[in-house]
Parts: sequence; C-alpha cells; structure tokens
Amino acid sequence: MLRELDDIGRETAVGAIRALEVELFGNHAWSEASIRQELDAPARVYVFDVDEADGRDTDCEPAIRGFAGYWYDGDDAEIMDIGVSKTHQRQGIAVAMMNHLISRARRQGARRMLLEVSVVNDPAIALYHRFGFQRIGLRKRYYQPEGIDAYVMALDLEPRIVGFGGNGGVAGAAGDTSAAGDMTKQTGQETQP
Repeated sequence: MLRELDDIGRETAVGAIRALEVELFGNHAWSEASIRQELDAPARVYVFDVDEADGRDTDCEPAIRGFAGYWYDGDDAEIMDIGVSKTHQRQGIAVAMMNHLISRARRQGARRMLLEVSVVNDPAIALYHRFGFQRIGLRKRYYQPEGIDAYVMALDLEPRIVGFGGNGGVAGAAGDTSAAGDMTKQTGQETQP
C-alpha cells in the first residue's frame, strides 16, 4: 500500500530510506544526514510502499519495501531518489510509485518531470521509457567515484494541443489543402503551398 511521508512518520522514513539506500546503492547511498536534509527541504513529495498485510503486531513499524520522491520548483518536478528492495523488485512497486508521483505532480501543476539515471541501469531506463520519459541530455561522470555518466530524462506533464487551426478546426495532414483554404477564407490572403 502506498503511503506518503506524513502517514508513516519522519523517523520511520529516514530509517527505511537509509536501509534501502545501503542495500541498493552501496557506496553511493545517501547518508542519514543527507536523507534528513532531503526530507526537511521545502517542496518535497515522498511516497513509500508499505507491506501492511504481513500479519505483524500493529505496534511494530511497517515493513517498507520501496520509496520514491521528487522536488517541485513551481515548474518542474524532479525525481530525487527511488528504490525498491531487491527482494521486492519486479512486482509492480516502482510502477505504482511512479504513477503516484506523476499524478501528484500533475495535480500540483508541474509542466514536466525530470530525472537522472545511470547509463548502465537498463531496468530503470526501461521503466522510465515505459512512462514516456525521453532522454534530453547527458551528465558526464555524474556518479562518483566510478565516473559513470547519467542520462537526463524528461516527461512532459502538460497536455499539448497540436494541429488545430485558429477557427477550431483540425489542420490537415501534409498535402491536404483544406486547412489552407480555410485560412484564405478567414484572412483573404492566399497561402503558398
């Protein structure tokens, strides 16, 4: 079940993110101080996949299988971090969290969603392509100390209207002069083919 930061509590979130970071990213893992700083920063949205159906005592902390978060700057939502425990990967958790973040960013009014991903992380790249993210850049030697490059990827979150004429009609396809004829009627000027 997906829960946001306020639902699970800050200390639970810090511990879960740190444990998953170490499991998944090894020497690239965020420190506890970095995680606290990230969660305390303004305009952050974090979601957690919580296993609430494991039959444990309700006084125990929930088992957190994954997390993801973004920063919203008023225009763009930038994914800051995402991870799913190795034992729970390929079960739809990352897909559910991405759907949640994309929906939330759209509700906030974000124009697009951005992220960086290691050029050698094929499963993550495939996931992002599945959501419609496109590569828009490359950050050389982004992941240190190995010096691994990162792709910058973006997903357009605003619906775009393409191919509509000024009179509300749909502009024609290549070779179709009906839209050009409409322009002649409206403006009195002929258009060049």
